[in-house]
Amino acid sequence: MASTSMSSVLFLLVATFAASASAATFTIKNNCSSTVWPAAIPVGGGTQLEPGQTWTVDVLAGTTGRFWGRTGCSFVGGSGHCNTGDCAGALNCTVSGQPPTTLAEFSIGGTEDFYDISVIDGYNLPMAFSCSTGAGLVCTSPTCPEAYRFPDDDSKTPGCSGNSNYQLTFCP
Repeated sequence: MASTSMSSVLFLLVATFAASASAATFTIKNNCSSTVWPAAIPVGGGTQLEPGQTWTVDVLAGTTGRFWGRTGCSFVGGSGHCNTGDCAGALNCTVSGQPPTTLAEFSIGGTEDFYDISVIDGYNLPMAFSCSTGAGLVCTSPTCPEAYRFPDDDSKTPGCSGNSNYQLTFCP
């Protein structure tokens, strides 16, 4: 009986370590001169960032999602409205934001990750998006050449080593 219990504990410890080792940390910074309310699905939800503030989000391997910045927001408690990127009036988003939204998209795979900037859903904020072991992407206009601009524009997804850290900056 003690052997089974010890094996179970050891398995849980190894599984916990493996899960935490296969993760990415995203640091989101507001470099804009006004407040930005970044949002993320399926992780993170959303928050308010004053100029110069940062928000850190840990993402487990096997997760595909997106970050975007919301502007012109007003919240009372957890509900309100944003002029751009609104997600059903919630501070903590569980659905994608309403266009126009400049998107930072990611797929955390464990051994290799992929990331990109997309303006397919419109453009509302300039952003820079980079991985600690990959290329830095910068998008400062609706026609930025480093971003996906239409649905079949599939040549702009850089790869990155797994377990990397990411930096997303609004108004780089």
